Amino acid sequence: MNKSEFQKQLLETIGNIENPYHPFVWINGVPKIGEGTYIGGFSEVNAKGADVTIGKYCDIASFVAINAADSHRRCIGLDDFNDVENITLGDKVFVGSHSVILGGVSIGSYSVVAAGTIVRPAKIPPFSLVMGNPMIVKNEYYRREWEEKNGKWSGDDCS
Repeated sequence: MNKSEFQKQLLETIGNIENPYHPFVWINGVPKIGEGTYIGGFSEVNAKGADVTIGKYCDIASFVAINAADSHRRCIGLDDFNDVENITLGDKVFVGSHSVILGGVSIGSYSVVAAGTIVRPAKIPPFSLVMGNPMIVKNEYYRREWEEKNGKWSGDDCS
């Protein structure tokens, strides 16, 4: 069996679709993922029923869950449906391994999500550092250093 046949059988066996990242990246729904973005193995992007946008040149480590749906209220009988909210990651966002990004999150460009962080619904400014559970946001943590190296940020750089 050649590599292509093996990959096709593997994807069928695990209920996944082919994607440009890794055979063990699960993509549900139709997220918008910018050029140059990397997604590590064993990560999930669940955009089923929501708008999930991941910008250009992002680095999503392995074992990351980006999940627009929350089923806990349906599961325990309090609702008849899943709660689904949009997710947006700007350009050049780094998401560390074993992090979770939940529906209702917007993360500005050039931000870093530290490994193991659970990002709950919030609007996080560009250049921020997000870490922990519960999450702590250090607004614009990287901005001054970035501007010292690159000049004033115009809000549209993604080279």
